[in-house]
Amino acid sequence: MVARSLVVVSAGLSQPSATRLLADRLAAAVDQHLRDAGIEPHLEVIELRDHAKDLTNHLLTGFPSPRLQAAIDAVLAADGLIAVTPIFSASYSGLFKMFFDLVERDGFAGKPVLIAATGGTARHSLALEHALRPLFAYLNAAVGPTGVYAATEDWGSGGVAADDSLVVRIDRAARELAASMTVRESPAPTDPFAEPVPFDELL
Repeated sequence: MVARSLVVVSAGLSQPSATRLLADRLAAAVDQHLRDAGIEPHLEVIELRDHAKDLTNHLLTGFPSPRLQAAIDAVLAADGLIAVTPIFSASYSGLFKMFFDLVERDGFAGKPVLIAATGGTARHSLALEHALRPLFAYLNAAVGPTGVYAATEDWGSGGVAADDSLVVRIDRAARELAASMTVRESPAPTDPFAEPVPFDELL
C-alpha cells in the first residue's frame, strides 16, 4: 500500500482548544479519504504552544533547538499539511507566524496545504483569504480551494459540530487535500555525493 505523510500544525494556545479540535476533525477526515483511496496515511501533529519558548529563542539566537528543528523538518518532508490557527486582530496568531517564518520557502513548492482557522465570531472568517492564503502562496504551496473557518457558534456541546455547513466544509476540504496528496509524488531523498562536481570544474 502506498504511504503518504500528513502533518498537522495547530497554533491553539489553550488546552484543550477549539483550534486543536478543528485540526483533529480535519485530520480524521483526510485520513479517511486517503484510506478510501488505498493510501496509508502517516499522521503527525505539531502543537506550536509546545514550541513557544524554542521559537522565541530561535528568533533571538538564530539556532533552533533539536525539537524545533525536528518539527520544521517534519513539515518540509510532509506530503500534505493541515495548518490551523486562531484568529487574533483579524489575522493569524503570532505563534503561527513565528513558526512559518522559520520554514524554508523552497521546501514548500507544490506542497498541498489545507488552511483552517477558529475565532469567536464568523466576522473573522475572511482572514483565511486575506491572511493565511497569501502567506502560503508566498511559500509557493499548493493551497486547497476550500478553507475551513469555525466560529464559536459552529460548535455544539461537547465539541461536536452542530452546524451542517461546517461538517460539509470539513469534508470538502479534506477530500481536496487527500486528492492532491494522492497524485503528488513524494520527493526522493537526494545524495549530495551521488554526482560529484568534476575536480577541473571546481578550479
